[in-house]
Amino acid sequence: MALLEVKGLRTYYYTYRGVVKAVDNVSFEVEKGETLGLAGESGCGKSTAAYSIIKLVPPPGRIVGGSIIFDGMDITEMSEKEVRDKIRWKRISMVFQGAMNALTPVYTVQKQIVEVLTYHAKMDKKAAVERAAELLEMVGLDRTVLRRYPHELSGGMKQRAFIAMALALNPDLLIADEPTTALDVVVQAQILNLMKRLQKEFNLSLILITHDLSVTAEMSDKVAIMYAGKVVEYGPSELIFREPLHPYSEGLIMSIPSLRNPRKVKWIPGLPPDLVEPPPGCRFHPRCPHAMDRCKKEEPPLVEERGRKVACWLYAG
Repeated sequence: MALLEVKGLRTYYYTYRGVVKAVDNVSFEVEKGETLGLAGESGCGKSTAAYSIIKLVPPPGRIVGGSIIFDGMDITEMSEKEVRDKIRWKRISMVFQGAMNALTPVYTVQKQIVEVLTYHAKMDKKAAVERAAELLEMVGLDRTVLRRYPHELSGGMKQRAFIAMALALNPDLLIADEPTTALDVVVQAQILNLMKRLQKEFNLSLILITHDLSVTAEMSDKVAIMYAGKVVEYGPSELIFREPLHPYSEGLIMSIPSLRNPRKVKWIPGLPPDLVEPPPGCRFHPRCPHAMDRCKKEEPPLVEERGRKVACWLYAG
């Protein structure tokens, strides 16, 4: 049994313009010690899926269907108190998008990490301070950073401090939402190598959310490609990057310059659809070079094909 099983998840935002179907019938699994990459363009539902897993979907959004089974427990059926006491931070933690700015500016790093330990782990302050220092050293920071405020740290240092906070309670699953955004390439490599090391040391499961496919290819065992709130291709990372089947997956990969295999860089024409009124049939059909009449009328199911799952009438027909 997988550590995390997301089945038919639907998370919608109820706005004045209408219902935004940000995550619409999404399913995937994460095994113990495995890394799942969630990839796709901005606005495809990656972050909303992550917030759904820890039941922190911001209003006016809410989970309206499906199940999130974590270690045998259905998180969607749990109360906020149960999730806070049993799941969030203790079993599943998250490095939020823009984590560098998620640290409270008027508190020292020590106060922010110690608060997690005293509230959730019921540690006394002295033990919590020592644990916080150990966590900083674990992510490559000096314990003197405890006394600093976030504005005194570089971007990479703030990212490391937030990762230390996320690992404070030894979670089983870490969700990293765009962990290298706004960092220079050298610091990006340092953060990714740090996450690899920590995952190996603690046998962590990891969900890595990014629109950077090079990061996804480097880090992930499995990949779920999302488009307009749906998973269009899901399977082993090596298979998808070597031989993408869905036209959207192919378009994403072909838009990345390659040094080993020089080729003409291509792009996907058009824009993602409005999720208040998504197009009928396959949501990618207005931008797809292989679109058929059936694509415009019927939504393709996610079917098994060549070792992965793909939602496309080129294979489902």
